[in-house]
Amino acid sequence: MSGSAVIGLGNPLMGDDGFGLVALARLRDEWTLEGVELADGGTWGMSLLPLIEDAERLVLLDAIAAGATPGEVVVLERDRLPIYLTRKLSPHQVDLRDVLAVAEWRGKLPAETVAIGVQPQSVQMGLELSPAVDRAVETAVGVVIARLVQWGHRCEPREPAASCMR
Repeated sequence: MSGSAVIGLGNPLMGDDGFGLVALARLRDEWTLEGVELADGGTWGMSLLPLIEDAERLVLLDAIAAGATPGEVVVLERDRLPIYLTRKLSPHQVDLRDVLAVAEWRGKLPAETVAIGVQPQSVQMGLELSPAVDRAVETAVGVVIARLVQWGHRCEPREPAASCMR
């Protein structure tokens, strides 16, 4: 792949943890992004490694616990990302930190990598985002678009779908 990848992360069954996937869906539904691959990373773990390593630039969309006010947009540049191998009870417990650490160790983590997300309010069993996080989705998507434009991508809003009413 040449270009940028935007990976939405999180678990949609855990309230605000599903933010990354909601923001990714908004990007997919409302924007035409030239040279950008959008991927639903969910909780894929090490399966994300080829996508990450093949990208020239990388945006990670996720709920980010940064001690900020719930719903506040958080941007972590590459040098602030938690990139290390974690201690596990099972080899099946691979999270994003491990994937980034492996890509870094192999010298294939894109130099331009950024995590864009929001401070979650509630990460508990549930299908809905909290009101604070839901209100922040549009702002966070705007931050992603600004970053992609900065990286040289053409980003244009899609026209709303025509109604099928007679």
